[in-house]
Amino acid sequence: MTSERLSVASRVLAAGLGGYFLANAAAALGSAVLPGTRVEAVTWMTTAAFLAHLIAILWAFAARSALRAWIGIGGPALACMVAVLVIGRA
Repeated sequence: MTSERLSVASRVLAAGLGGYFLANAAAALGSAVLPGTRVEAVTWMTTAAFLAHLIAILWAFAARSALRAWIGIGGPALACMVAVLVIGRA
């Protein structure tokens, strides 16, 4: 397997798995901090998670390297999860 194929495979994993993790982490954080009823917050953030996943997919293939794609997706996802743990409402 060539280096280019490994890079593409890594980007596909970053887009799929990393994007899924980012979308869920963002939905959990948004659900914890949005005002209103819990049901409304979860509904809004679940819908917004689709947009977060789309942005992660676009980022994975727009980044200069596969490593930057992983950092650009994994960093915000981890930050969201840490914030959820600190808030403690999700």
